[in-house]
Amino acid sequence: MNKIKTRPFDMANYLGDEEDVAEYLRQVLEDGDPALLAAALGDIAKARGMSQLARDTGLSRESLYKSLSGERAPSSDTLFKVLHAMGFKLSLTPVRQ
Repeated sequence: MNKIKTRPFDMANYLGDEEDVAEYLRQVLEDGDPALLAAALGDIAKARGMSQLARDTGLSRESLYKSLSGERAPSSDTLFKVLHAMGFKLSLTPVRQ
């Protein structure tokens, strides 16, 4: 019997172009979970390079790894710095009732 080799799923391996990244963020934001948003930003940072993100935000790599681990919600300051460095901004729309 042949053994099937598996490896852990890593979203960073599937974030190709900007549209993929933007759609991923849209879906995560729909969920409304700040820790999930942090984890998604961490996936994007891993795909693009955490060192470059650290340079672009002025934050340390260690701080980014902690903030974007998904174990806690990042501060709003970190969130906006990371989004800006990634080339994104937040926009608001009314919640449909």
